[in-house]
Amino acid sequence: MRPVWSGAVSFGLVTIPIKMYSATEDHSIRFRQIHMPDHGLVRNRKVCEIEDRELAPDEIGRAYEVSRDQLVPISDEDLDQLPLPTAKAIDVQAFVPEERLDAIRYGKPYYLERDGVVATKPYVLLREALKRSDKVAVAKFAFHGRERLGALRVVGDAIVLQVMHWDDEIRSADGIAPSGVEVSDSEVDEAMALMDAIGPTDISQYKDQYREAMEAIIRAKAEGAEPPHMEAPAEPRAKVVDLMSALQDSVRAAKQARGEGAGEGEVREMRPKKKAPAKKATKKTAKKAPATKRPAS
Repeated sequence: MRPVWSGAVSFGLVTIPIKMYSATEDHSIRFRQIHMPDHGLVRNRKVCEIEDRELAPDEIGRAYEVSRDQLVPISDEDLDQLPLPTAKAIDVQAFVPEERLDAIRYGKPYYLERDGVVATKPYVLLREALKRSDKVAVAKFAFHGRERLGALRVVGDAIVLQVMHWDDEIRSADGIAPSGVEVSDSEVDEAMALMDAIGPTDISQYKDQYREAMEAIIRAKAEGAEPPHMEAPAEPRAKVVDLMSALQDSVRAAKQARGEGAGEGEVREMRPKKKAPAKKATKKTAKKAPATKRPAS
């Protein structure tokens, strides 16, 4: 695994030389564009508009488009010489409780590895301080041509740099959430009962079924075989009219799925059942029975 960035973590007068590695992988299946009649590849060629020829990678640079007629070239040297304290350092700005950071801020995570023996003790020191305090370090750093905000967290025995979005990158949720809708306490309690019935889980058990199905189709086509027939997804249920009944049915179904039968804590039908007419006739007969008895002789 190759590092994607190297520099140092800096907090106060403490500096920790580090190497940064991607903590996640993308296993998405990627497709190529083809010309359908002959299956020829469709390539994206990089052509200079002035010379009208295809360019080699080492001939291509970057520029900022000020207007349609003006481009400002930006070289690697320009980026390296930016007057930023974060150019080669992850500069810690503050330490805050983790619960104060909304998860919507989090982006891609990166593992930080100590760079050299000299970095061992300060690395472990920062890791243990973060663990015992239940805090994360909020830091600024420059990466991929821009300054970013990040959070240093502990995952296992490693320090992870979690990229965070700036405030102006998070869109407002105004007008998205429904308003003027009330739910009763009993409905909330039933929803919580459903949460308990579904219960916790080991998230590692979940697999990317779309990717597995697509890989099976690709294998079959590559071998000239008939692609496997996948089961059609279940049709969506009809519109829920009685929310409480839907919740109660869901609780029962969740318990059955977990192998729990009827017993203590089972949600039962709350509506009283009407008495059957046959039972009323039996009661009337029982009342008349003593009148038919004859006195003992």
